[in-house]
Amino acid sequence: MRRHSLPQLSIVVPVYRSAECLRHLIDAIDEAMYPTGRQFEVILVNDGSPDNSWSVIESLCEQHHNIIGVDLRRNFGQDNAIMAGLRLASGRYVAIMDDDLQHHPKYLSALVAKIEATNADVVYAHYHTKHQKLWKRIGSDVHGKIAEWVIYKPKEVYLSPYKIISKEVADLICSNRGPKPHVDGLLFQFTSRITQIPVEHHPRHSGTSTYSFWRSVAVASRLAFSFSVRPLRIVTSLGLALAVLASLFIVIIVAYRLLYPEEFTFYAVGWASLMTTILLLSGLQMIFFGILGEYVGRAYLNLNNQPQSAVRVIINKDQSVRRGFTADTEALKEIDDRSHDLHVIKQSGSI
Repeated sequence: MRRHSLPQLSIVVPVYRSAECLRHLIDAIDEAMYPTGRQFEVILVNDGSPDNSWSVIESLCEQHHNIIGVDLRRNFGQDNAIMAGLRLASGRYVAIMDDDLQHHPKYLSALVAKIEATNADVVYAHYHTKHQKLWKRIGSDVHGKIAEWVIYKPKEVYLSPYKIISKEVADLICSNRGPKPHVDGLLFQFTSRITQIPVEHHPRHSGTSTYSFWRSVAVASRLAFSFSVRPLRIVTSLGLALAVLASLFIVIIVAYRLLYPEEFTFYAVGWASLMTTILLLSGLQMIFFGILGEYVGRAYLNLNNQPQSAVRVIINKDQSVRRGFTADTEALKEIDDRSHDLHVIKQSGSI
């Protein structure tokens, strides 16, 4: 049974270790959206959560036909789960938010109003204060500086996980098939029509953040090395600078040897400074090789067709249950086409 009308808003929520707060999240979304009179759908993407989040999602899908449940076969990462949800979104606008109620649904109507009023492609929720640990706030600032440098993000725009995007831009970023997508980086690849609105950052409803320091570093490196070759140009520039500096030192040493030969003895002098220089240059070389390795490794993963995500089951999409396919546009279209062909065959009486 197909839906008779498309929703105006799709809300994509990646889910991980959130069994305790999912029902509260859905209640808050209903409370925020039903008074507006807008049709909406909620896409809950279970990113291989080890708790009983999927059981809660199944129960919510039974109670709410506008909730689409997506269960990934393993944990692929937040951005990968978001991409899987975006490919299922059918609303005119698509909101992306976390599952812990720090991104409160009461701001959804304001986000929709802003994107409609400004004709923007992306509207970010901007926080004046954040309920996060100090290292996460510092990491967020560093991430923003990397974005300014790599994808030319305007300084005043905050890359919030809570945002709303137009369906056209959502479809564009879904064309990415890379195994390690970065949603915000992809957005800036396709549009500069970006704005933001001030919102309040709420405390977590329950539990603690599952985002560790090293996962944050991995996300920052994904942004730094996936959308620009500027890090490689830094390596080249620094290498040239060191070569010029070394040449200058050689000229100075040769001139000093010719002008003051009596200062040079047969004893080995300067061992400590020599070893320090060698260690410094060796460390820089390892950093350079690491940066090159990041680019080569990402190219290899792309060529190796590593999957962006893999869906085990989808509930409530077109009021049906779909099982077992890779979460991309071609797979969804193929399933739709097969379902349509089967329906036509049944009507003709061939089976």
